[in-house]
Amino acid sequence: MYSEEDEHSRIVDRRASQNEAAGDQAKGEEATNDPKGPLSLQLAEEKERSQAYLANWQRAAADYQNFKRRVEQERDELSRLASAALIINLLPIVDDMERALQNVDAHLAGLTWVDGIRLIYRKFQALLEMSGVEEIQAEGQAFDPTLHEAVMFGEGEEGKVQSVVQKGYKLRGRVLRPSTVVVGRGAKSE
Repeated sequence: MYSEEDEHSRIVDRRASQNEAAGDQAKGEEATNDPKGPLSLQLAEEKERSQAYLANWQRAAADYQNFKRRVEQERDELSRLASAALIINLLPIVDDMERALQNVDAHLAGLTWVDGIRLIYRKFQALLEMSGVEEIQAEGQAFDPTLHEAVMFGEGEEGKVQSVVQKGYKLRGRVLRPSTVVVGRGAKSE
C-alpha cells in the first residue's frame, strides 16, 4: 500500500516536525531564561506604567493640598473683608455718639440715660478694639498721605497736622478710613 518513497517522506516529515517542536520548546525555555524575553519586557512596561500612576497620584495629592490651602486662605480673606465692611458701617455711628457725648449740656451730664449712652459708646469702642481696630493718631503728627486726608490748611507748623476733623481707623495695620485733618501751612511772614 505504501511505497518506499512515501515511507521515507513520512520519516523525514516526522523528524522535521519533531525538530520543529523541539525548537519551539527551546525557544520557550530561552524566552523564560532570557532577561529580555517577552515576560521581562511586559514586567518592565508594567513597572513603568505603575511609576506613571504613582507620579500622577502624587501630583493630584499635591494639587488637592494646594486647593485646600487656597480655599482656606480665601475663606479667611472673605471673613476679614466681611468684618471690615461691618466695621466701616459702624464707624459713623461711633462718630455720631462721640459728637453727641461731647456736646452734652452740663446740667444733663449727671442723668442716668446720659451715663447709659456713655456705657454704650464704651462698649462700641471695646468691640472695635477686640476686632483689631485702632485709631490713627494724627494731631501733632507729620502729615502722612497714606494715613491722613487733608481737607484744609490752617495756621501752624508746615506739614504738621493741626487738628482732626474726623478720626481715622486701621484694621490689623490696614487703613479702613483715613483721618480727615487740617494741615499747617507755616507761619505767615510779616
